[in-house]
Amino acid sequence: MSTSFVVLPRPGAATDDKRLVIAAPKEEDFTAIFGHLLPQASYLQTEHGRAAYYSILPSKLASPNEEVITRVLFVHGVQTCAIGLQPLAKALSSRFPHAHCVLVDLWGHGLTDTPVVPYEPALFHSLIETLLVHLNWENAHFIGYSFGGSTTATFAVAKPHRVASMVLVAPAGLLRAETFSELVQSYVRGGEGVDEEEAQNGIIEWLEDGELVVPSDWKERVGRGEMVAQAVKDWQVKNHRGHAASVVAVFRDGGALNRHAEFAKAAQLGIKYLCVLGELDGVCSAGDLADLGMTNVVVVPQADHGVVRERVPEVAEHIEEFWNKLV
Repeated sequence: MSTSFVVLPRPGAATDDKRLVIAAPKEEDFTAIFGHLLPQASYLQTEHGRAAYYSILPSKLASPNEEVITRVLFVHGVQTCAIGLQPLAKALSSRFPHAHCVLVDLWGHGLTDTPVVPYEPALFHSLIETLLVHLNWENAHFIGYSFGGSTTATFAVAKPHRVASMVLVAPAGLLRAETFSELVQSYVRGGEGVDEEEAQNGIIEWLEDGELVVPSDWKERVGRGEMVAQAVKDWQVKNHRGHAASVVAVFRDGGALNRHAEFAKAAQLGIKYLCVLGELDGVCSAGDLADLGMTNVVVVPQADHGVVRERVPEVAEHIEEFWNKLV
């Protein structure tokens, strides 16, 4: 195992790592590569470390009695940080000018630190709760993508009064550990006798459906203002020392797997919700959700798990239709 290899503790395990927090990269290092697609980062100091968030302010102010969407929180998936939801946030901000849209970098992603603690769902719930308090928001309309969808659903179960509505885009959480290789299953179950680095490499390869390949023209595309997810992922691996460990810990313990009971509870809360799926996505299907009582589902034809970035106009249109029914 390499000396730079980082392993985050499992739930219930003690850690002798005295760092407690692995610091995130600097904003100027990120923007030097990816420009200013996002607003300037703001920072939130928590008991677990410093987290970055980004505010797209409303272009119109709502009158006191006007029923409009005003507070929106975007929760990204594993690997790609908040910038991965910037295209959708930009589209929705233009359609809902009264909305204050906030995107947050989750632990170990983007410009947010990596706390050396177990990556259970409650760790992410705490970050979201602290952010809502900091923003002085009683509640928000949530948009959660992939792991962010699972986190949104479990947060709604834990703190339903904080969730005005929720949109789950290609949500993770319903994958079953037994569908993976024996190596990954053994690692998720406890890791006894499993080579840590080999297992982690196997998880990351599964998430990428093979080796991460950065397009050769990524610099030109970024220069045109495009968000290139593969380049963002590669940059984080090379520049955020806690990132790879956080990705694996999220998959292992954070809520990417076996959250069926929480999704079923979320469906019964009475919170208005919409699920947006790609037709070709192997992570979540309409049938998976229907089995748990979630039936307000729209499917984008010929789209896969990257639907949130690759089919922004269609995803935004479905969310717009959903939100317009709320107000």
